[in-house]
Amino acid sequence: MKYQQLNIQTQREFPNNARTQGFGWLVRAGYLTRENEILPLGGQVIERLQSLSSDPSFLTHFSLPLLSSDHETFFPISTGNVEIIHCEACKYAERRELANFKKTPFSQEAELPIEKVLTPDCPTIESLANFLNLPREKTAKALMYTRTAGAQFVFVAVRGDMQLSEAKLKKVIGEVRLATAEEISKAGAAAGYASPIGLKDALIVVDDLIPQSPNLAAGANETGYHLLNTNCGRDYSAAIIADLVEAAAGDPCPRCGCPFTTESTVSLGVKREFNFENILLALAETHHDEKGLAFPKSAAPFDVYLMHITGKESDTRTIAEEIYTALSSAGVSVLFDDRDERAGVKFNDADLIGCPLRITVGEKNLKEGMVELKPRKAEKNMLVPLADVISKIRETS
Repeated sequence: MKYQQLNIQTQREFPNNARTQGFGWLVRAGYLTRENEILPLGGQVIERLQSLSSDPSFLTHFSLPLLSSDHETFFPISTGNVEIIHCEACKYAERRELANFKKTPFSQEAELPIEKVLTPDCPTIESLANFLNLPREKTAKALMYTRTAGAQFVFVAVRGDMQLSEAKLKKVIGEVRLATAEEISKAGAAAGYASPIGLKDALIVVDDLIPQSPNLAAGANETGYHLLNTNCGRDYSAAIIADLVEAAAGDPCPRCGCPFTTESTVSLGVKREFNFENILLALAETHHDEKGLAFPKSAAPFDVYLMHITGKESDTRTIAEEIYTALSSAGVSVLFDDRDERAGVKFNDADLIGCPLRITVGEKNLKEGMVELKPRKAEKNMLVPLADVISKIRETS
């Protein structure tokens, strides 16, 4: 394809809204607009990626620092919108809201008698723990929802030091919304002072740590009061016991026990559904240098960047056109820089765009029947006879 057909517009400077190096290079090289819209050159890469994606392992061929769960692939990037949990030892990775971790019961003490106590102005776990001088692990956190299907009131209990994962909850019981004040009152609960004890027509769902955590402080379903020493199984029954809480940095990996770290990432694909725009960004973040992009051949928009330097005596453009036709006929994808621009501008743009190989047709070398070949990442050029261009390209691929 010819440069002017694609209407490529490269930039001399990074955009002032460049969030990352990779994004900046994509804008400078004419793959994206500053508003993150795909330009024709970026469309060429995405088209190539789409053609490769019939092989679900194709991402592994690009030398990207990937993190993968059983069903999703992530690329670490500081501006990413997906927070994942990661084990550096065994490579376990998962979205934070879905990650499992090795849970530890707070204690194995004997069950104590339940006791109602006055707890004024303690509607939060933090205020309750401070008032009772208890660690948050010794409290039960109440969360109340209504299941979308059937409008059933759902009471969820997790340990006070844990955060509920709504994603895990929805996997267990389906879509939910927050319960209204009227629905909470109708079930017999009191907002800020709720527990599953004595509720009416409620689906009680607890995290699997709750039955292993004896003598928890929980609401008394009466404003200003809590219950000490509540125990799941003795004081109330749970219809569903499941893993419902979010993992956090430092939690032990369920596979090897090593502590988790967290990473900001973008998702590159779920199962065989790929996000090709994010893959383009991951390629740019990984494969660039101080001159521009340097994509691997399988991900580059074209195999070859072909350019001519206008001569005083030789018609370099006509020779370049002949090379372009021959390469295209041989199945080599070519970006032909057909502009009447200065050599320096073309060299800079060739480096910016990052095709694996550059061919330069110049008057001086043509007098010897030669053209110049330069792999994008090589320091030196090589001279090749015109007749050997195709074979040399295949040899260097």
